[in-house]
Amino acid sequence: MVKNHGKKSRAKKKAQRTGASHASVAAGTLHTHTPLPDMAALGELLYAAGRELDTELAARLVAACRTACKPCQKSLAEKLRTEHRPTLAALAGAVYGELAGIGPGAFVSETSRSWAPLARAANAGDDGGAALAAVEAMDDAAASDLLEDALDHWAMGTPLPADLVDKLMAVPPRQRPADPMDAFREAGIKVVTLDDLDLGDDVDTYALAPAYGVMLMQTSTPEGQTMPMLLLYPEEEAAGILDLEARTDWEHWGLHGMPDMDPRWRVRARISDRSLQGLVHVDADGKDDVELWRAAESVSVPAEWWDLLDRVQHMLVVGPVAEPEAPGAMEAAGDAGELLAVVARVSFV
Repeated sequence: MVKNHGKKSRAKKKAQRTGASHASVAAGTLHTHTPLPDMAALGELLYAAGRELDTELAARLVAACRTACKPCQKSLAEKLRTEHRPTLAALAGAVYGELAGIGPGAFVSETSRSWAPLARAANAGDDGGAALAAVEAMDDAAASDLLEDALDHWAMGTPLPADLVDKLMAVPPRQRPADPMDAFREAGIKVVTLDDLDLGDDVDTYALAPAYGVMLMQTSTPEGQTMPMLLLYPEEEAAGILDLEARTDWEHWGLHGMPDMDPRWRVRARISDRSLQGLVHVDADGKDDVELWRAAESVSVPAEWWDLLDRVQHMLVVGPVAEPEAPGAMEAAGDAGELLAVVARVSFV
């Protein structure tokens, strides 16, 4: 069970997204954040309801988040929150109204969960007046929660739909862990990988990778919301913490709070028989580039668990745990620093 440390979880996420020292502010040091995204496309969204947006301020704030500058993020967020509510509505609407299949999930603030249906309704009905009015009526704490949740998405990349993405500056994808073979390459040793070989279209690279099994579980978010959970366990010697560290960018997790949400990690669920089909990571073009687990057969999950999955549409993925059924095994792995985790999207097929 995830321990109920809501404030610690939100503070941790915020610290990971920021991090510059206070001394630089006191010294009056100027900050330059690159790349600076072109946010002009925000003006094409509905959530500002025809009001003028400060896209320059939005761009500087998003860039500050992506370059982990705490002083700039704090000052820019305060300015946007207090003086530019239409811009705040557009930033949040780009996440909760424009991204198909993305809901606020159970791990964000109650403000975002309550506001997201207004954003989706605006997108469906071509009228953002109600969504903007709700943002303008928020007190400072609620507006801060909505902005922080939206920035969690913006910090990972541009969350606008495909027809608007090309109008924004390309943002480098989140860096994945270094290839452990780089040390051999630097030493002048030739390294041959599967990518270097012409294996043909009939070779299943998943079958060549270390194998994992999964166990269905559920947990509670720091806010007390029930959430589905997928526990990975190694099925062969090569699978384990070193393999997951090399193939994922999941964070080390000690069961306190919630790990980051990464929408590029997908748990695929088939509606026709209510079964889980696989766990994959997709690249910027939406193509699978990492496949950690694939169902060997279709087995319908319990009705109550499926209903939870359908309602939350996100899942906590945790691993590896060598003996998942052993009492206290997951807790022991977390205490030893040998547990990785991510909040993944559920993709219904």
